[in-house]
Amino acid sequence: MIRARSLMLLALFSFACNGAQTPGTPSKAASDETGGSKKGDLGPPVGEPIQAVLTNSPEVPPPTGRTQPAKVVVELEVREVTKAISEGVDYTFWTFGGEVPGKFIRIRQGDTVEFHLQNHPSSKMPHNIDLHAVTGPGGGAASSFTAPGHASQFTFKALNPGLYVYHCATAPVGMHIANGMYGLILVEPPGGMPPVDREYYVMQGDFYTVGKYREKGLQPFDMQKAIEENATYVLFNGSEGAIAGDAALTAKVGETVRLYVGNGGPNLVSSFHVIGEIFDKVYYEGGSRFQENVQTTLIPAGGSAIVEFYVEAPGTYVIVDHSIFRAFNKGAVGMLKVDGADDLAIYSGKEVDSVYLADMSVTPGGAIAEATSQAAAGQLTPAAQVKAGETLFAGTCSTCHQANGAGLEGVFPPLAASDYLNADPKRAIGVVVNGLSGPVTVNGKDYVSVMPPMSQLNDDEIANILTYVYASWGNSGVVVSAAEVAQVRASTTRPAGAAH
Repeated sequence: MIRARSLMLLALFSFACNGAQTPGTPSKAASDETGGSKKGDLGPPVGEPIQAVLTNSPEVPPPTGRTQPAKVVVELEVREVTKAISEGVDYTFWTFGGEVPGKFIRIRQGDTVEFHLQNHPSSKMPHNIDLHAVTGPGGGAASSFTAPGHASQFTFKALNPGLYVYHCATAPVGMHIANGMYGLILVEPPGGMPPVDREYYVMQGDFYTVGKYREKGLQPFDMQKAIEENATYVLFNGSEGAIAGDAALTAKVGETVRLYVGNGGPNLVSSFHVIGEIFDKVYYEGGSRFQENVQTTLIPAGGSAIVEFYVEAPGTYVIVDHSIFRAFNKGAVGMLKVDGADDLAIYSGKEVDSVYLADMSVTPGGAIAEATSQAAAGQLTPAAQVKAGETLFAGTCSTCHQANGAGLEGVFPPLAASDYLNADPKRAIGVVVNGLSGPVTVNGKDYVSVMPPMSQLNDDEIANILTYVYASWGNSGVVVSAAEVAQVRASTTRPAGAAH
C-alpha cells in the first residue's frame, strides 16, 4: 500500500512537472511562452516571516507544507574547523555551519529568501556564497562577501523548483570549494515533493592533501594536486565513514527511500551507484524531469540528482562512486542498512560480501585512531598495533588469505603458522610492499598466484597488518615497525607507477 500510494503521487508530480495540463492551469504551449522562471514569481510573501529549518547531513529538513509563498529567513555561519577526514588524519575544513557538506536548506518555489551570512571571528579568510538557486549575477556572491567577524545580507526570490548546489565563490574559488564549502538547497515545487518514507542528504566531494591517502596527522591542502585534478580523497559527507558503520543510513523493507545527492566537486564527476538497488526514478541534474530504472547516474561537479527507490530485500546496500578506484582507494563508500523479513522470491539472502564493505564498515574513532594517537605520542604498543592491524587486514587481505589466515588451497598461501612468513620478516615486508608472483612453497605445499604490490598502504598500515598477522594463528609474534617498512620501501627500485 505504501508503495502504491507513493507511486501514484509520484506519477501526479511527474505529470505536473513535465508540463502536462491540469485543471485550472494554462495549456503547455501557453505556459512555455512565459518562460520557465517567470512561472515561479507566485506573488508577494504571505504571512509572517519564517525562520528556515537547517539540517546537517545526512538529515533533511521537513517539507515546507505550505501552499503559498512566504518570506523565509536563512541564517548560515561560516566556520573554519579542523576535523578528521579519515581515521588518524585531520584536515582544516572551511564550512557552512561547521560541517561538510553545509546545512541543507529547504524552501518553496516563489518564496522570498532573506539570506544572512556570518563569518566567525576565528576565521582566517573572507568568504561568500553562490547559490545556484538564485537568479541574478553571481548567485549572491557579490552581495555576500564577508570578512572574518562580519555579517552580510541579501534577498532573492526562488523562481525555479529543483535541487541546487551552493558553494563559496571567493578567490581562489577552487580552493574554497576543495576545503568543503558547499551544500544543497531544495526549492520545492508549489505542490511540494511527493511523500516518501525516508529522505537523506548525501554530498560527494574531492579533497587534495599533501600526504597520500590515509597518511596520518594534520594534512594541509595541496594546490598543485587540485590543479592537476589528482584527488587524494573522494568522499561522501566530508569524511571516510560519514555514512558507514554505525553512521549508515537506515530503512525498512517496504519503504521508499529518497536521496538528495549533490556533488560539490570541485573537479570530479560522480558515477553515483547503490550496489544491489536500481533507482526507480532519477530526477537528473536536480531538475523536474526524471528517468526510470537507472543503475548508475552521473552527477556533474556543481550539480545534483534526486534518486528514489523502493526497498524489497533486507541487508546492507553499499553506496559508491562507481568510478571504482575512488570507492576502494579514495574513500567514496557509504551504506544503507535495511531491516525486515527476507523475501526469498526476490533474493535468496546472504549479507553483502566483505569485499564491498572492507574496512569502511568500521566506525571511525576505534583501533586505528588509537594506534595513530599512540604513535604520535611516541608510545605505540604492540597491542595497539595488533588491534589496528586486525581492522586493516579485514579490509585489505582477508578476501584472499581468509579471515582465519588459512588461504585458499593451491592458490593463496596460508598465513597461519606459515614457515615462509616466520623465516624472514624483512622478506614478508617486501612481499607486501612490492608484491609477489608465484610459484612459492609454504608449509611444504606449492602455490601459484600473483599478489600485487600493496602500494596504497602507508608504512604504518603495513606495519600494523604484519604485526597482527605475526601475533595470530600460531605465528612468531614478531613486531614490525613503520620504520622497518620505510627502509624496505626506500631500498627497492620499482617501475614508475608501481608505488606512490
